[in-house]
Amino acid sequence: MVSKDQSIGGVIFIVCVLVAIVYVVTLFYPQWLSALGTPETVQFWIVAIPVFIAFIAIMAIGAWIGWTMATTPPPKPIEEITSEIEEKKEEEKVEEAKPEETKPEEKKSEPEEAVEEKKSEKKRKS
Repeated sequence: MVSKDQSIGGVIFIVCVLVAIVYVVTLFYPQWLSALGTPETVQFWIVAIPVFIAFIAIMAIGAWIGWTMATTPPPKPIEEITSEIEEKKEEEKVEEAKPEETKPEEKKSEPEEAVEEKKSEKKRKS
């Protein structure tokens, strides 16, 4: 069974092939569209219309890029970013270096003291 995306892709393919065939036939044999004017006029428009559309599309993309660049704020300088990173590292080092402070009124329970003693013994052994 064909999925929805595959169906849409097939339709797009068929439309593009048909448009290409009509374009080439009209470019080289403009007589079949003689109702629209002389063959020279038909050939002119068959070339002018795609060129016009492509030109406008390129100009629209350029305008969009320019607008985006004009309205986007500039990024931070690299020096500022690196100094922020260094400050964070220094703060982390200071926080790690601080020993855990216990208040005098807060006493550790006996099991906590035993766990800490075991940890200190393991450190001595290693």
